[in-house]
Amino acid sequence: MKNLIKNIFKIFLLLMVAGIIFIAFANYNIKKQSAPFLSNTIQTLPDTKTAVLLGTGKTLSNGMPNAYFYNRIQAAVDLYKSGKIKYVIVSGDNSTKEYNEPEDMQLTLMKYGIPKDKIILDHAGFRTLDSVVRAKEIFGQMKFIIISQKFHNERAVFLARKNGIEAYGYNANDVNKYAGLKTNLREYLAKTKVYWDLLFGVEPKFGGEKIVIP
Repeated sequence: MKNLIKNIFKIFLLLMVAGIIFIAFANYNIKKQSAPFLSNTIQTLPDTKTAVLLGTGKTLSNGMPNAYFYNRIQAAVDLYKSGKIKYVIVSGDNSTKEYNEPEDMQLTLMKYGIPKDKIILDHAGFRTLDSVVRAKEIFGQMKFIIISQKFHNERAVFLARKNGIEAYGYNANDVNKYAGLKTNLREYLAKTKVYWDLLFGVEPKFGGEKIVIP
C-alpha cells in the first residue's frame, strides 16, 4: 500500500511538472511568434480595410470604469483617425440582454467621432478565437489589425495567423500592473488553451450568414 501511494504521488508530481513546463512553453512560443506583428506605433502598421476591436466590459464588477475598455476604445479611435483603417469590427460578448459589449463599444466609439456606418457589430465574439475566425468566415476579412492590450494581442494574432489570416496587433495602453494582475495570470492559462483549440480544431460557437463590408 505504501509503495502504491508513493507511485501515485510520483506520477502526480511528474504530471504537475509537465503541466508547468507546457504552460511555460505555450506562453513563450506564442509571444515569440506573434512579436513581429505587434506594434505600439500606428505608423509601423500596414494599411488595412478593417480592424477588429476585441471586447471587454465597460465597467468592473464594482461598478467602476474598466480601463481595459477605454484604452482599447482610444486605440481604435487613434487608428481610425490616422487613416490606417476604414472600418472597425467590434466583436464581443452579448450573452444576455443586460450585457452587450459590441453595442457599448459602438456607442463609445461614436462619442469619439467614428461614424456609425463605419462600425460593424459582431455580437458573437464570445472568445478571442470566435472574434478572429468570424472576422474571416462571416465578414470576409483576410487581413486586419487586432486592437487590444499587448498580452491579449499576442494570443489573438497567433490564433488568427494559425487560421490563415494576415493579422497584425495594435497594442492599446495597458493598465496598472497591480490592477491587471488577475487578468495577466489568467492569460497564462488562456495561452495554453490555444494549443488545445488548435489541436482539436475548435470552431466559433456560432456561424451565420456572410456579411459584406463595402
